[in-house]
Amino acid sequence: MKDRVREHGLDFLLGFDGRVHHLERGYWIRFEIRRVELSAKRPHGLNYSFTLHGPDGARLIGFDNAHRLPDRTLSVKRRQTASDHWHRTEEDSGRPYRFRDAETLLDDFFDEVERVLLDRGIGTTVLSEEDTRRSK
Repeated sequence: MKDRVREHGLDFLLGFDGRVHHLERGYWIRFEIRRVELSAKRPHGLNYSFTLHGPDGARLIGFDNAHRLPDRTLSVKRRQTASDHWHRTEEDSGRPYRFRDAETLLDDFFDEVERVLLDRGIGTTVLSEEDTRRSK
């Protein structure tokens, strides 16, 4: 039963691929996620990037596994094989993120989106949505 629930959560997460959610005052959220072969870099079999952008297009926060973190961000003891990480601010080069499951990834991402938007006085209501996938 647990595997079926996990698979449902993964299917839900994969459904976000290519979505862009437009918020008030020009802020927007972009979701890119797809299945890939299991590897040490991507032990969950996903390649993903979830980002919040300001009106000028600058990434404000992001959760992704597009690259490994720079060595300077991790101690020798804590070096990770997986490339999951998140960027808490525009200037943050990334910090390790422990991927647990699809639901937790979405919850953690949206918690950070809400934090940033609240700090800026921006609402979280999605005003419009678009699908940017090349092949649907």
